Amino acid sequence: MKPLEGVRIIECSMLGPAAITTTLADLGADVIKVEPPAGDYIRDMTWPIVDGVSLMHLHVNRGKRSLTLDLRKDEAKATFIELASKADAVVEAMRPEALERLGIGYTKLREANPKIVFITISGYGMTGPYKDYPSHGIAYDTWAGIVQPEVDADGFTRIADHVSIGINAGPLYGAIGILSGIVHARATGEGMQLEIAQSDAAAAFDWLRSETYKSYERPESEVTGNRSDDFKRRAPAIAGMREGVRYQMYASSDGHVLFMASEQEFWRNFCEGVGRTDLFERFPGSKYADHAIGNKELQRELTEIFRSKTSAEWLAFGGEHNTPIAPVNTPQTIGDDPQFRERLGWLARDSLGAEQLPVPIKIVGEQMAAPDKAPTVGQQSDEVLRDVLGYDDTRIDELHGSGALG
Repeated sequence: MKPLEGVRIIECSMLGPAAITTTLADLGADVIKVEPPAGDYIRDMTWPIVDGVSLMHLHVNRGKRSLTLDLRKDEAKATFIELASKADAVVEAMRPEALERLGIGYTKLREANPKIVFITISGYGMTGPYKDYPSHGIAYDTWAGIVQPEVDADGFTRIADHVSIGINAGPLYGAIGILSGIVHARATGEGMQLEIAQSDAAAAFDWLRSETYKSYERPESEVTGNRSDDFKRRAPAIAGMREGVRYQMYASSDGHVLFMASEQEFWRNFCEGVGRTDLFERFPGSKYADHAIGNKELQRELTEIFRSKTSAEWLAFGGEHNTPIAPVNTPQTIGDDPQFRERLGWLARDSLGAEQLPVPIKIVGEQMAAPDKAPTVGQQSDEVLRDVLGYDDTRIDELHGSGALG
């Protein structure tokens, strides 16, 4: 099933910001990636390189069609405008106003298509003192305060291992913006211009920490901790859970599990399940969100208890006794997890060039169509010109001859 079939998006992108349309292509949108004749150098830049092509290209550009246009040439610009006239949206996934400087920005495109949705995704956005600064993905996470430097034994600073937020959240917020604009345009006949900064997205995604710190600027008579902590303030988000005991990671006999019995009901279920009702009687806790912070005596007891079973046995225990216990996987082991195999699994490398994760959106009772492999440079140039614009062979040959297609 392709729920976005009938949606067409023209994309001018370089590198990772092309992910703004990956999920939309997975869901059936016709995404036409307009590339310069030399192509997007994403194919060569990032590691790993799989059979000569980067995994990042294989992933973020899967399901798209590639059309090469030399947008410095008038014939190519005219073709681009004609494509936009038959599309729902145009994506500028590069520095802001790059297309405007070529004379084919939003102002020009809406003359040809009043319903066009035009979105720019960039590092720091179209405004502010950083708007013209060059940047790469980790910059948005350091800017947003998400990742801090590590210091090694020699005193050198290192980039800490972390999940990159800005380069992932920015495209997802941007995809929501595209769909919102298309819904509006189809309802009203009027398009719109949108923009998203990956730095803004990183900060928005990490809202709880920054908003908590902001709340703590107010006096404690107005902003406190929660009831289970006797209203004492905790550090924001996960940092406030580091000293937890009833909500904590524990070593099993063959790995680790995450124990999450912070509600009194779950804590009682656990104690009864392991035959240790004495622990509940001694440390009953509050009704909600009581992590037993700093209770070393209880932590030593739980440490010994959790060593008595394998991780798989603890997961089965949690299901049987209604106690939240989760596996602690790694990026290398997640594929072996039975929940992963049932829910996600790998998209086959035979069709996509490398094993990849599917879009996590599911349509109940339907099978989602698998995406096509990411295109080579200009792979569908002639096909797009025929299918979308109705060009015949003579017209296509003229464009080739003029150099408009590279």
